[in-house]
Amino acid sequence: MEKILVAFAMFLAIAGSALADGDARTAPLFASNEPIEITITAPFKAIMRERSLEEYTQGTLVYHDAESGEDTSLDIGIRTRGRFRHDRKVCPFAPLRLNFRKTKGTLFADSDKLKLVTHCRNRSTKYEQLVLKEHLAYRILNELTDWSFRTRLANVRYIESTTGKEVADTFAVFIEHREQLEKRIGMKRDESASTTVARLEGQHLNMISVYQFLIGNTDFSPLKGPKGEPCCHNFLLMHDADTQIAVPYDFDMAGIVDAPHASPNERFKISSVRQRLYRGRCVNNVYLDETFALFRERRAAIYATVTTLEGLRPDSRKKTVRYLDDFYKLIDSPKQVQRRIINNCLKT
Repeated sequence: MEKILVAFAMFLAIAGSALADGDARTAPLFASNEPIEITITAPFKAIMRERSLEEYTQGTLVYHDAESGEDTSLDIGIRTRGRFRHDRKVCPFAPLRLNFRKTKGTLFADSDKLKLVTHCRNRSTKYEQLVLKEHLAYRILNELTDWSFRTRLANVRYIESTTGKEVADTFAVFIEHREQLEKRIGMKRDESASTTVARLEGQHLNMISVYQFLIGNTDFSPLKGPKGEPCCHNFLLMHDADTQIAVPYDFDMAGIVDAPHASPNERFKISSVRQRLYRGRCVNNVYLDETFALFRERRAAIYATVTTLEGLRPDSRKKTVRYLDDFYKLIDSPKQVQRRIINNCLKT
């Protein structure tokens, strides 16, 4: 027991030092969790019709500063992005990438190209809730490690520039850019085509594997990407002089989000994304006790991300809390840990 506590203390020290060191280097947009008010004006009808993954269309972004009461306007480029959600049959309103121009002295200082998680379908409360729940997935991971992408929730009014009419008024989520993450945690992108379990920092990988189990996500690989693409699938590979880590992103297929378009890979033999399946590596099972201790220590903070999130409906909040409850009951049961986690770990 003493060894576990010592190891856990070291685990917390690593996470805590990363957080302390990173705060001064955090881009202004991601230095707060308070939602921001934004209006984006652009020819959205044409953007969603053409769905270019390369060419940016000119638009403007206006954000409201709650403290000063002033509005600031920025020129931006806008294009669609994504894979599955880029399909108009899945999401008539695709995810966006915003290319910022002059941002010095603004909330978007140190930002260049940012991903924006959008609502997928206009005038749909259900899809608006999915945006909030994907934001929660990122926020929960932030409570576990600073080696993770930060996000910022926004209430966005989309205005069609050709008519001046409102397209939608709904929630969206900005995701920290890779270069901002690099600066904050002091690591660089690793452009290796693939990696191995032996090269990845074992304790971090084990914690991430348990986190993916918590949110009910199986749509990932920390070792390689899809055929013909760089490493890794829904992971960003990073390194410094001594350490290589895999930082996860893109959680729309997770059970905690439970999107209508989400379905598990047939080879996993699970009937729903809400059904958890552990995909961690067996060699890292030696870290499970410390990992579970971390999740227990962060439990109150994790639940607080759910109970305090602005805009989350009572039914969504209750459903999410129940999903978290099931996870914590499981890791507190040695029999369930053996059956659901240890027996399902990946040997390679």
